[in-house]
Order: sequence, then structure tokens, then C-alpha cells
Amino acid sequence: MNATASAQASGSPLPVDSLGMWDLAASLPEQVAAAIAAGADAPLPDAGSVRHVVAIGMGGSGIAGDVLAAASAGSLRVPCTVVKSYELPAAVGPGSLVFAVSCSGDTEETVAAAEAAWEAGATVVVVAGGGALARRAERAGAVVVPVPADIPQPRAAFGAMSVPPLVLLGRMGLLDDQRPRLEAAAAQLARRRDQLVRAGSPAEVVARRIGRTFPLVHGSPGLPAVAAQRWKTQVNENAKAPAFWSQHPELCHNEVAGWGQSGDVTRQVLTLVTLRHDGEHPQVARRYALVTELMREVVADVVEVRAQGQGDLAQFFDLVLTGDFVSLHLAGREGIDPGPVPVLGELKAQLAAPGGA
Repeated sequence: MNATASAQASGSPLPVDSLGMWDLAASLPEQVAAAIAAGADAPLPDAGSVRHVVAIGMGGSGIAGDVLAAASAGSLRVPCTVVKSYELPAAVGPGSLVFAVSCSGDTEETVAAAEAAWEAGATVVVVAGGGALARRAERAGAVVVPVPADIPQPRAAFGAMSVPPLVLLGRMGLLDDQRPRLEAAAAQLARRRDQLVRAGSPAEVVARRIGRTFPLVHGSPGLPAVAAQRWKTQVNENAKAPAFWSQHPELCHNEVAGWGQSGDVTRQVLTLVTLRHDGEHPQVARRYALVTELMREVVADVVEVRAQGQGDLAQFFDLVLTGDFVSLHLAGREGIDPGPVPVLGELKAQLAAPGGA
């Protein structure tokens, strides 16, 4: 079956979808529910000596660390550090609990950082679909939370990788039990999914308004900023298009000064997308309004996307799923296959070659 026929057979409205990215996005509610169960069933590391939590990962896997840090910021009983590179902070050692997250289990930077964590005496929990990380964890007797092997791209395993660390930390007593928050998120995702898969959905409308411009996505501190980052990277990978993100209130101290000179250019190429949620600080809500008015003259359009659901995690996942479908509609509008990202594979191959860049 060719790619176009496959997309049509699955119910995807995309003209081409060789890896089934539409159906994978639509399965996020079930993926989150399965990840809650996986985290609940995983063996527990010893929590008695943990003084520091570290999340390592890259790209569509590494954003799980951003979710962990943002979702736990108000209640995690120890500091949390997110690492997206080969090297670890000097503080990592026997008192550190390290989550090594990689969909494939073979991400070069994550494998190197995880090995350094083991050498430093840290407790390592691997969230992976196999690969070198799972093999190394088996030799070390470390906990492995498996990522489903049939997910073709890390960005499509968002729930499978971001949920288990939260569940494990709750079970270890380093966080309050996260399962009620996550179950509310799964329920909201199911409601939103049923809306987003329909013709004329809110995601399709947002994609139409963005058109061929580049989205600049604004979020507020914590989980909404992570959602803004996710929107940006999903447009990059699914639609193969530029996108940008930043967060309030920081952008009020720098970014807004950059719109004074080139409005004749930016209003042709940029659309501002604001991600709103119920938990905004009152002054952040005011900043959204003020910045929106400042920018109306220098962007093609301003699109507000307001989260639905009960609780911060439910609203976060609601924003994520909406952005996923927006990026897919953007790909579909241009006849782009959202799944493959050959340039990323080419970079990895060149890096792996002897004497590579």
C-alpha cells in the first residue's frame, strides 16, 4: 500500500502520512493511560538516599525531562536538573537519581551521559525502547521502563516517556502521588482527541490561520512553556518548517524590544500563537494582553489557544495534543509527509562515521 492509500485507510485526512503520525497523535490518551500503568508496575529504586533528581535526554525524548521539572516544581522534595548534552553536572553522584530517556535507547548524547552517571555512582532509571541503554541497564541491574517498540519516531512517544518518571517519583515519596493528576489528563486527552480528529477542528482552524507563516509560540512559566516548546519542535519536525517559542514574563524584558524596526517584514512571515491556561499569575495574564496589543501591527495574525481540562497536567496535555494536530495540518496543507526526518538521520550518520563532524 502506498503512503497516500495508507493515510486514507487510517482515517487520516493528510495526503501523505507514511508513518501514521495522525493515528499516533490520536492515540495519545491511550498512550498516557498505558504509561501510568507502566510506571505503576516498574520496580522502585531506593529513595532513601536521593538528594538530587536528574533527567537526561535529547529531542522528542528529552522533552520528558522538561515535563518532569515543570510538573514537579512545586512539590518535588529535592532539586531537579535537566541535561540535554553528553556531560553531567559535577554534583551528580551517589545521591542522584538519574532518569535516562531515549525512545530508541541509542541516542548518542544520552548513552554517554547515562554511562557517566553510572560511573559517578548515581542510581539510573532507563526509559527506553531497547538499544544500548537497556542493555547497559540490564548489566547494572537498573530499572527499565520500556517504551513501546512500534513507535516510529521519538516525538510520537511523548506520553510513554514523560509519564513514568512522574509516577515513579510519586511512588517513591519524593512527590505526591501523581496518578490522579495524570488520569485526569488522560480523560481530558480523550475528550480533546475526539474533537481534534474531526473536519473543521480547532487545530485545523489554527493551522489555516498560520498558513505559510512561521509560528511564534508564547507560553507562561512551567508546563505552558514546555507546551510552547513542544509546539515549536512539532512544527519543525512534522511540517518541516521554522517555528519559534518563548515565555512570559521573560520575553517582556527582551524579545518585545525586537519588534520596533522590521514590522514590514515580520508581518509577512510571523504569526503569534499564545497558549493560555487557568493557572496564570495575574500579572502574567496582563502581560499576555499588553504584548498581544503591542505585536498586532508587526505579525500577520495573533491566535489564542486556551487550554481545557481540570488541573494543570490536564491542561498541559490538552495544549500539547492541540499543537500536535496543528503541526500535522500544517504538513498536510503543503503535501508534506510528517513522519520521516531524513536530515536528522543524515546528521547522525555523519557523526557516527570515522572522522565525522
